[in-house]
Amino acid sequence: MSIISWLLVGLVAGWIANMIMSNGAGGLLADIIIGIVGALVGGFLAGILLGGDFVSGFNFTTLIVAIIGAIVVIALYRLVTGQRVRT
Repeated sequence: MSIISWLLVGLVAGWIANMIMSNGAGGLLADIIIGIVGALVGGFLAGILLGGDFVSGFNFTTLIVAIIGAIVVIALYRLVTGQRVRT
């Protein structure tokens, strides 16, 4: 995936995860970072659990994996810090 694709997937996945997990008041940069980290985490977890490459371009599967990964990242952050993400 190109850097533009990573940014687009990160933005969309981070925004959707932010809408699901919090009030949706996140900033653009925070949504991109959460989405990209979520794509990495989601791709890693999907590879371990399902045994495949699910982050391989800008498609629906990649977006779903990135959203799930971003939700996991937000949940882990809240678990470790004991506070809500104010992105």
